Amino acid sequence: MGSQREAAQPQQQQPPVQPPPSVLLLPLPLQGPINCFLKLAHLLTLSSDHLNITFLNAEFVHQRLPDLPTRLPRVNFSLFSDGVPGDDPRPPEKFASMVSFFENEVIRCLPEFLKSPAPATCLVVDGVFPAVVERAKELGIPVVYFSTLSPCCIWANSFLVPKLFDSGEVPFKKGMDLNEPVSDIPGEEEISLRWCDLPGICRTHDTTDPYIQLVLKECRELPKAQGHILNTFDDLEEHLLAELRSLCPNLYTIGPIHLHSRTRLEPVTEQRVTSNSLWQEDRNCITWLDSQPSESVIFVSFGSVVPMTIDQLIEFQYGLVNSGVRFLWVRRPGSLVGIEDSSLQVPTEILEERGFIVEWAPQEEVLAHRAIGGFLTHSGWNSTLESIVEGVPMLCWPNGIDQLVISRFVGDVWKIGIDMKDKCDRVVIEDMVRDLMVRRRDEFSKRADRLSKSAAQAVREGGSSWQGLHRLIQDIKFMRLQVHSETVPK
Repeated sequence: MGSQREAAQPQQQQPPVQPPPSVLLLPLPLQGPINCFLKLAHLLTLSSDHLNITFLNAEFVHQRLPDLPTRLPRVNFSLFSDGVPGDDPRPPEKFASMVSFFENEVIRCLPEFLKSPAPATCLVVDGVFPAVVERAKELGIPVVYFSTLSPCCIWANSFLVPKLFDSGEVPFKKGMDLNEPVSDIPGEEEISLRWCDLPGICRTHDTTDPYIQLVLKECRELPKAQGHILNTFDDLEEHLLAELRSLCPNLYTIGPIHLHSRTRLEPVTEQRVTSNSLWQEDRNCITWLDSQPSESVIFVSFGSVVPMTIDQLIEFQYGLVNSGVRFLWVRRPGSLVGIEDSSLQVPTEILEERGFIVEWAPQEEVLAHRAIGGFLTHSGWNSTLESIVEGVPMLCWPNGIDQLVISRFVGDVWKIGIDMKDKCDRVVIEDMVRDLMVRRRDEFSKRADRLSKSAAQAVREGGSSWQGLHRLIQDIKFMRLQVHSETVPK
């Protein structure tokens, strides 16, 4: 009888099982941001078993990296068109229209991510998509920005750029000396920025340009997110980060993200980290480097976007050849303005003696090679951090975006290289290559080595970037509960 009475009693109802937090990752579909967001996805899967991750990817990127689902089996990939046909990397002149089309496609589908078995509870988004951010907030999805620009540029964009546009100091006046210092820099009086060091949009001649308006809106919207992920480490930019926290208190410094990803992977597997390059890498350059003396080669690469004229290419060729320094030079297909390719060739005897040219290279591996002693770079943020991690001094030839600010910091704040901004003369190039690789080599290498060790410490267990990632994951889990409580009817 007792067992019958017990059976008749209603069973205690179990609380419903909550799905794990579900994170949407939305990068700008260009090489640098894609690489950073894929590294973030990798870090999140390595660091937590309790996150669902969906990567909102451009179709052309997925076509170029078809092995992504195999490499990141715990990441779901949702594909969107950017409105540009084909799978070739996108040219700069299509940037604004590409972003607009891609953004509208994501906005249209965003509500669907609330209807899945694991509804979206957090959106990590590149700051260049303000309309997506607004729609996510309307749907009750917390937003964390991941701006893959350098924090020194984000700082300038936040505190200087809108003010300069509003006051009419940008566009620059005709005949203005761009080497003059900018006055009244907030919070960083010890950093001397010249007008030529300001972010690339300050060099515009047309403030109505859609790209300029897009970046300005991003600058003004920055403080409105629940948090900001930065690809940096505290020791590198301590004072700037303090300034940024006055505007955006919730910062997650988790970089250098490529080193952080590699460090978390090493205890799990000995597998080499796979490249996220949208171009086919020529590994013959590694074999060539193996035959070169230690720290004797300058690596030359101007990134995935920077265009060059044939005249600029000629000046760099003469400067490199005349310097007498060994060089490994990446000459990306389609990088020359107005022509498909160039018949300009480095003399065969020079290539046989001390030069090697490829269309694309495994950059992280190249910079880590013992033969590399310097990096002639466009000063993109990914390239700069990769160079810092390996302790390689830099010769900076920036083109725009955040590169103009970064090159100033490399040369005059961190003092780990030379800023060759706005110069493209064979005599100057020859002289500065010799400065970097011979005359001032020791002074640059000692400072670069100190920063390299600091970066490694930041991503080890207990380091500042390790802790930043841990806090990010915990906050994502907390935001899941926050969103759930806000959506429960009272």
